[in-house]
Amino acid sequence: MDIGFIGLGNMGQPMARRLIEAGHTLVVYDTRNDAVAPLVALGAKLASSPQDVADRVETVMASLPSLQISAKVATGEGGVIHGKRIKRFVDLSTTGSRVAAEISAALAKKNIVQIDSPVSGGVGGANKGTLAVMVSGPQADIDVVKDALSVFGKVFVIGHKPGMAQTMKLANNFLSATAMAATSEAVAMGVKAGLDPAVMIDVINAGSGRTTASDGKFPQAVLPRTFNYGFTTALMLKDVRLCVEESKTLGTPNDVMSAVLDQWELTNTEFGGDTDFTAIVKMIERRAGVIVGKAGSK
Repeated sequence: MDIGFIGLGNMGQPMARRLIEAGHTLVVYDTRNDAVAPLVALGAKLASSPQDVADRVETVMASLPSLQISAKVATGEGGVIHGKRIKRFVDLSTTGSRVAAEISAALAKKNIVQIDSPVSGGVGGANKGTLAVMVSGPQADIDVVKDALSVFGKVFVIGHKPGMAQTMKLANNFLSATAMAATSEAVAMGVKAGLDPAVMIDVINAGSGRTTASDGKFPQAVLPRTFNYGFTTALMLKDVRLCVEESKTLGTPNDVMSAVLDQWELTNTEFGGDTDFTAIVKMIERRAGVIVGKAGSK
């Protein structure tokens, strides 16, 4: 299948690579030359703009870091909306349902179908092809791209209304963000009381308190003090903000969401958006007066 791919960052790069390895022909674009070079070396064709990508293929995928960039790539000057061949735009980014619906409506005026397809599973999942791929859009167009999307991981068709997959993604990432914040507080409390954090994580993972944070993030990035899990604080903050906004729009309770959002706002302010999101532990440590890590780690 001929596919356009825009956005070759931490997530886009391995997803695009997997498409090439699966036999798909790619036309790629990114603002950074160093991002496109590895894909071109694997046989991808280089485009000069999002519009150029959409001039050359019927299906365009995008993995982008912000709402503003997603909107610009989709509907702005030089965006895919101006392409001559494009029939469907598959947005792998997290934008929230409102922005997804706005992009969908704009593209529809040019007879371009928007398919929401945010993913979850991090950089590791993107590399291994084990992502959760959430999809919403017209079934006929989902059927066209489903095999290609399955290269990234397990595909879940959420519904056919624009933005439904985005709502699913926000719910998922809110739970991930909550697990990270809550596990950080729990372990910091234990360390303050004299407990070994590594033993704590082993016990939590063997018991009812197990979370995605205790199972993956702490052993891989927190206890060894590498803080390199592969997802930024700014991106997690964006997702939690979008989740709170979504909840308020729908009129559902969001007390826990709002409390978790406060923790990510503090982490972003104190350590910066470019830090790995596991840096929330450092924010908790600063207030607890402890260091969470294996013996001998810094």
